[in-house]
Amino acid sequence: DESEEDTEEEPKLKYERLTNGVTEILQKDAASCMTVHDKFLALGTHFGKVYLLDIQGNVTQKFEISPVKINQISLDESGDHVGICSEDGKVVALHPQFSKSNNKQFVTGGNKILLYERNWLNRWKTSVLHEGEGNITNVKWRANLIAWANNVGVKIYDISSKQRITNVLRDNTNLRPDMETEFFISGLAPLADQLVTLYYVKENSEHMFRTRPRLDIIQPLPEGCEEISSDALTVRNFQENQCRDYRLEHSEGEPLFYIISPKDIVVAKERDQDDHIDWLLEKKKYEEALMAAEISFKNIKRHDVQKIGMAYINHLVERGDYDAAARKCQKVLGKNMDLWENEVYRFKTIGQLKAISQYLPRGDLRLRPAIYEMILHEFLKTDYEGFATLIREWPGELYNNMAIVQAVNEHLKKDPTNSMLLTTLAELYTYDQRYDRALEIYLKLRHKDVYQLIHKHNLFSAIKDKIVLLMDFDKEKAVDMLLDNDDKISVSSYLHKLFKRDHHKGQKYHERQISLYAEYDRPNLLPFLRESMHCPLEKVCIKSSSASDVCFFSLSGRMGNCRRALQMIMEELADVDKAIEFAKEQDDRELWDDLISYSIDKPPFITGLLNNIGTHVDPILLIHRIKEGMEIPNLRDSLVKILQDYNLQILLREGCKKILVADSLSLLQRMHRTQKRGVDAEMTHFTFEPACCIQTLSLYLRKGEMFIFAKRRGPGSGILEMKK
Repeated sequence: DESEEDTEEEPKLKYERLTNGVTEILQKDAASCMTVHDKFLALGTHFGKVYLLDIQGNVTQKFEISPVKINQISLDESGDHVGICSEDGKVVALHPQFSKSNNKQFVTGGNKILLYERNWLNRWKTSVLHEGEGNITNVKWRANLIAWANNVGVKIYDISSKQRITNVLRDNTNLRPDMETEFFISGLAPLADQLVTLYYVKENSEHMFRTRPRLDIIQPLPEGCEEISSDALTVRNFQENQCRDYRLEHSEGEPLFYIISPKDIVVAKERDQDDHIDWLLEKKKYEEALMAAEISFKNIKRHDVQKIGMAYINHLVERGDYDAAARKCQKVLGKNMDLWENEVYRFKTIGQLKAISQYLPRGDLRLRPAIYEMILHEFLKTDYEGFATLIREWPGELYNNMAIVQAVNEHLKKDPTNSMLLTTLAELYTYDQRYDRALEIYLKLRHKDVYQLIHKHNLFSAIKDKIVLLMDFDKEKAVDMLLDNDDKISVSSYLHKLFKRDHHKGQKYHERQISLYAEYDRPNLLPFLRESMHCPLEKVCIKSSSASDVCFFSLSGRMGNCRRALQMIMEELADVDKAIEFAKEQDDRELWDDLISYSIDKPPFITGLLNNIGTHVDPILLIHRIKEGMEIPNLRDSLVKILQDYNLQILLREGCKKILVADSLSLLQRMHRTQKRGVDAEMTHFTFEPACCIQTLSLYLRKGEMFIFAKRRGPGSGILEMKK
């Protein structure tokens, strides 16, 4: 019954039989009395023999004293002298210091107490200490005090003062000794401040059976006493014994108690920590047993803390309490990696890998990576949420990260939109420092941790082209991040990306972008000014001294003041290449004339014009205006280039003429064939500039119609069109 087990108290004493020589003695004889010394035991028998025994019960000496029963044995402190009384109704006690010459004294008790002393003539003299109150049933000598008991009570005599000092009377002198209690007391012994009592329960008059003797520990209290423990002793032949057949002796040096009966001697000892653990394990109180072993691990001899812990784990597994068993592994297995792996495989066998997963070592001491991977694969098969939890809690160094990434990707093939798997994959990429892949997944999922990932791993360079996406996801956080990290993310970068995606989407910021481009991203300023149609040019004012190059002349060009823009390029920048580029963009003959006029007295500018003007303006106009005698750098190379450009133009013109003639003939032939087939035809019509002005010629056919496009030299273009 579990309730009875819970209320059952642990015994205070443990018991064992005195064996070896004692067993052989009691097979042929019967024990009658025994006295305990701290070095040996003295046993008296019914056949009048006295045996000296060691504490294991082995016989060291044997004395045949009398043909009748030995009643009492008394020893002095040295153990060299023994006082023995046989079946004559007497008891005896030696002076504790009997071995010393001035203490040669002993007392005997019969119908009176007699003191025996050696005089100076070495003769024994006797003196009566007490008489007249019946037979003396017991006598003991301790230090200078002698105590004896009879039917009247207990008396104590001081041998040094030679007078009786105490007389403890019985409460009711009319009662016989066997009428005090409900049981017969066979012996008493001290245990610290408690009392050990050996007693014999009175026989049941109806059934006439004899019970086992009992040994109790009693705690005296001011108004009574409290029973601490009570044990029924199973001694041999207890059914045949009576109260007078039992005796209780104890050792002065340690808490050992000897229960003597005719055919058995039982030794009672205080239970040690090993005994306490034995009892707890017997009662399946494994938690308490483990705690007791941990507290007293230096004192226990028969038990091992880890073995107790393993027994506890086995017990929990047998009960099906797998989580508690796994949790206990953390404490019991400690740093023993072999035991850890054995337990993991056992939990795998019983299908409980999930239970032990959260308690595995993950610090300095670790299991083999295969163990952690086995558990992760198990979770990945059955529990995505549990898998994600382990990935977050376990350091990435515990397992082969790439193997787990591959396994997750295999599962994503079956369920590509699973947000939990995708999030976990991003975390695995983060462990592997593949932040770009992790960032890509977080942005795809619009995951709240994307900003934390960027900050933690300084991924600002990776998000330069993702600013708009971050703004769409969480504008507030994105703005805060951009403002807090303007030293890491160029302020212009995200406006630039927005502008490149859609020229009109951020039009209200274009005015601000001009100054941002000028300050942070000068190369992109000119393309922005060319492409933006939303810059309030009349309000733009760039004050930076370094901003007066491209910006001013572009603005002037946009606002129609091209001559002013060209002047700024030439005077402030002194950059003929930019001036030529600007003139090409405007494609204005007057602007070219201004450029030539400004450059005519600057030889380096003339060189630049000679190298670039040939395809836009007749170089003769420039050459005629060069002053005679002026030194022009690299003039020869420039003239050669002009001639080469001129030859190239001639070739292009001739090619265009040939193409035009061939196309005209082909069209004429096609028209002729069409007319011969009886197909209605319309008048062929050509509109074109003189061939000498044509630079490129393209021919397109569509649904029976031909279109010829010609690009002439100079502004504008012409269309040669032939209809069906």
